[in-house]
Amino acid sequence: MTAQPVLPTCYRHPDRETRLACSNCDRPICVDCMHTARVGQRCPECAAPDEHNRVLDREDLLREESRPAVVTWTVLGAAVAVFALQLFVPAIGLALTQLGVQANELVRQGQWWRLLTAAFFHDGITHIAFNMWALSIFGPQLERQAGSVPFAALYVASALAGGAAFYLTQPFGIAVGASGAIFGLFGAWLAASYRTRHTLAGAASLRQLLVLLGINLALPLLPGSNIAWQAHLGGLAAGFMIAFAWTVPVVRRRAALRATVAAGVGAVALVAALTLGALG
Repeated sequence: MTAQPVLPTCYRHPDRETRLACSNCDRPICVDCMHTARVGQRCPECAAPDEHNRVLDREDLLREESRPAVVTWTVLGAAVAVFALQLFVPAIGLALTQLGVQANELVRQGQWWRLLTAAFFHDGITHIAFNMWALSIFGPQLERQAGSVPFAALYVASALAGGAAFYLTQPFGIAVGASGAIFGLFGAWLAASYRTRHTLAGAASLRQLLVLLGINLALPLLPGSNIAWQAHLGGLAAGFMIAFAWTVPVVRRRAALRATVAAGVGAVALVAALTLGALG
């Protein structure tokens, strides 16, 4: 015989078993008490408007989903344009590559911007195709929810953190690609999914992200791979920390604070890389 798991009951209706939970306070709720939110669902108390928050109805959610993700598509377009120049206008593409790739010896000589500009260069069709696919899938919704300026700050901070991690571990290495920034988006979604893991949508999202991350983190272990896994881990950590900090109520309510938090993480990564790199 096996014991059957005991389901929790709705905190407002103790006679109703439920598998649902508020994505904000984690209290179990039944269908009648559930209020749809941007992510997951809310209990009546958490869904109630106050001086800082308002309840979003279906029209609000549809309007938000239709907002253009300006930063996402601008970054994607810039990366594709640079790659097109590399392919079809080799002279210009080569000149840009020499100015922008992350050559760590040149970073050590003061060309710190390469930690960021390398995110706009890619080494082959497969490389850019995966990164831009991931950006188009994970970027727009995150930008709409966080705001364009905070999203841009998170993307830049993750790229810098990824570049910093590669710089500190490979002093003479050369790298290109937006993988650090893309893994920052993975980290942000991982933080959001972990926070809502008690909801059906949050649990499903968390499982999918863990599978995707597991596959991508395992790729550098394949024989002959030339993947800067350090950039992946640096970007992932930065994105997770930023998005987790965004869940603090005072930060969650203000776009300026969200952008400041992300910019702060990027600044710390840059300063740490330049300082520790100079010492090494």
